[in-house]
Amino acid sequence: MPPRTMSLTEELVARCFRVVEDSGPDPNAMHLDDADYEAMLDTLEAELPGSEPLWLFGYGSLIWKPEIDHVEERVAVARGWHRSFCMKMTRWRGTREQPGLMMALDRGGQCRGVAFRLGDADRRQQLDKVLRREVTLKPTSYHPRLLNLSSDGGTLRALAFVINRKGTTYAGPLEEKEVVERLATSCGHWGSGADYLYNTVKNLEQRGIHDRNLWRLQHLVAERIAASDS
Repeated sequence: MPPRTMSLTEELVARCFRVVEDSGPDPNAMHLDDADYEAMLDTLEAELPGSEPLWLFGYGSLIWKPEIDHVEERVAVARGWHRSFCMKMTRWRGTREQPGLMMALDRGGQCRGVAFRLGDADRRQQLDKVLRREVTLKPTSYHPRLLNLSSDGGTLRALAFVINRKGTTYAGPLEEKEVVERLATSCGHWGSGADYLYNTVKNLEQRGIHDRNLWRLQHLVAERIAASDS
């Protein structure tokens, strides 16, 4: 089957870019400290024996920007969870004045993503790096959780980050129209919501993963960006 052609193009994504200064951490937010990370690491190590491979499940930016060393990757399915633009971003890909959205795993449905197997050396150090990338605030926006995944190579357990609906940045569920508007107009010092969506869909498709909801979103976001310049 020939590759699908995305409506959301690099040219349309480029229209969303603007230079945004990093506002820095929210001074009113509570941030995790070293003791918090150590406690999370202790919990994960107790749940994941050293004899078991260490897998990390990517469903969004981890797929196209993993920033981790890995020795294997597999397309895998997490059942009981789905991708959702349910996390409000007032930094990184949005601002306090114009919040953006990022994805998280939320309850229900299923999600095809990519499982990355990390090397066996320095497991605690690797887990610490991943936790500090994904979890920063108290109460946490994400819950680190071990999920059972299915893949062509068999079943496996992988660390995933699922939304904490009681967390400080939980925004969903949102109407599709609002998700489209935020993705088409938000931008932070890391880039725009449209760029995040574009790279996620592009890299999923390259791995043979077709997410119908994201495919529809990229088409609607492309229409919204094009209409703003007409």
